[in-house]
Amino acid sequence: MQVFFSMEGKELQARIKGEVDLETADRLRQELEASLDHARPEVLLLDLAGVTFMDSSGLGVILGRYRRLKKQGGKVVLARPQPQVRRLLEISGLGKIMAIETGEQVSRQGGID
Repeated sequence: MQVFFSMEGKELQARIKGEVDLETADRLRQELEASLDHARPEVLLLDLAGVTFMDSSGLGVILGRYRRLKKQGGKVVLARPQPQVRRLLEISGLGKIMAIETGEQVSRQGGID
């Protein structure tokens, strides 16, 4: 799993590639937390286009970042999930509390093309 970060205005974009599972979830959580501490964004956009597999560990990482940003008045946007990942997000209920964007232009403030 790899994560690539960029900042667009007050939006932190995290492009995630690979599998997000029990083996990689803790590293993803640590990288996201460090970037959130540093950037202090209002919006965290998780670009999931490169995620080929996700299990409940990955859902937990996303939910934890959602709770953190919600407390701070921010939000999490889930972008471009593959069909199998989108289904997991919807079944888990995360799609009801976070926006799931499927188009190419998904940034809240101009970002991912």
